[in-house]
Amino acid sequence: MSMIEFFERNDLLSPFQAALLRAVHRLPGPAVWGRPLYGLQCCNGQDFRRWVGSRSPTSKEKPAGTETEKFQMIYRFDAIRAFGYLSKLKVAQTALTVVALPPGFYWYSQGLMTFNSLCLMGGIAGFALAMLYWMSYFFRRLVGILYVNESGTMLRVAHLTFWGWRQDTYCPVAEVIPMTETQDRPHELFVRIQQYSGKQTFYLTLRYGRILDRERFTQVFGVLDTLT
Repeated sequence: MSMIEFFERNDLLSPFQAALLRAVHRLPGPAVWGRPLYGLQCCNGQDFRRWVGSRSPTSKEKPAGTETEKFQMIYRFDAIRAFGYLSKLKVAQTALTVVALPPGFYWYSQGLMTFNSLCLMGGIAGFALAMLYWMSYFFRRLVGILYVNESGTMLRVAHLTFWGWRQDTYCPVAEVIPMTETQDRPHELFVRIQQYSGKQTFYLTLRYGRILDRERFTQVFGVLDTLT
């Protein structure tokens, strides 16, 4: 008898919770999670390995013609893979916490749980939701990889979605505000990628990230040496 069946037979889990735990149990285990970063495709046709999961990256506001245009990687933040797993773990943890609330109300109505315990459970669920919102807000704006097309007119930003998967967002280079025009400095932990149009702002770390093509990077963000 499995642990899930034991809890279910002793009425410690609702049918919905048991079904959810069975689904989580069937997910790939640590042996799969520990595989090399598999499947990330650079636009130049080389297999560079995807940094989060095995799901194909989605694109946001993809300009016409970018499907066949070649892009050059100019920046990479290797730890983005860990942030992706952390985001997925936080979503799962929050879901389990919230799912536990209905049984808590039921146990309280049956006199099996005190009011203080119910309030504690509700507080934990509320805190988990607040932390999920804050972490998701930051993780969705953290840059994993930056690409620039050959003509130097389009910037492709690889970042995370709410669920911890990869998503590509395209920004015209002409809309990107150079760092020489902002108050951010390269030695800071995070610097912002801002646009003149005021659209989505991203964060990248030059302290822990790697600039792979400094010439193309400075064409987009300005000469960093003038900021130090």
